[in-house]
Amino acid sequence: MSQKHLSRGSRLPPFPKGKLRLYSMRFCPYAQRVHLVLDAKRIPYEVVNVDLTEKPDWLYEKSPFGKVPAIELESGDTLYESLIICDFLDEKYPSRSLYSRDPLKKAKDKIMIDHFNKVIQSMLKVYYHTANSNLNEDQLEEFFQGLDLYERELVERGKSFFGGDRPGMLDYMIWPWCERSDMMKVLGGDQFLLPKDRFKRLMEWRNQMKEDDAVKESYLEPQVHAKYFQSRKAGYPDYDMLVGN
Repeated sequence: MSQKHLSRGSRLPPFPKGKLRLYSMRFCPYAQRVHLVLDAKRIPYEVVNVDLTEKPDWLYEKSPFGKVPAIELESGDTLYESLIICDFLDEKYPSRSLYSRDPLKKAKDKIMIDHFNKVIQSMLKVYYHTANSNLNEDQLEEFFQGLDLYERELVERGKSFFGGDRPGMLDYMIWPWCERSDMMKVLGGDQFLLPKDRFKRLMEWRNQMKEDDAVKESYLEPQVHAKYFQSRKAGYPDYDMLVGN
């Protein structure tokens, strides 16, 4: 079940007692990062989905740039920017730490998270070409080269997840885009499939991530991501396509 996205002119619901509030958008990978951390740490929270085309005025009171994700605390304080929020939650709710307690390992994971921004940018280029069924070999190879680093890292770490025997912060921070990677095949055909021989460990990791309880809470099939992407590319993002489902 997905909640309707509130738009311009809507009223902000009363703040829930004993919970955090997450301002989100159902198809936003950055917002999904925060969902994953909240669900992994089993932190009680309420979701307010926001229409990012017709933004309600009250959103700017919670997030000055009108962006999601943003979280609101019981104190009335708000935070925005996905990585800032996730780091805050990991420190505020330490019962299950998603970062290694080893400062060096934590620093290395932060580097890997930061570097993934380049992968995201190259992935977006490929998305727009798949939507036009126009394969650009150079852009596809740029995307694959970005993923090579994460394939090697999994091999070197020798564990099921970047975080060890269960997902950690690095796993969750890159997952939303890995979840969407099969969208390329839906949009452009088999020529956009990730090469299994080149990304053997990443493929195994992705399958194991799908079995994680926190991932299951927000996971969507590639066809659903593709349908939303097509609506967005056409200029009419269908935020509420899952309402009632």
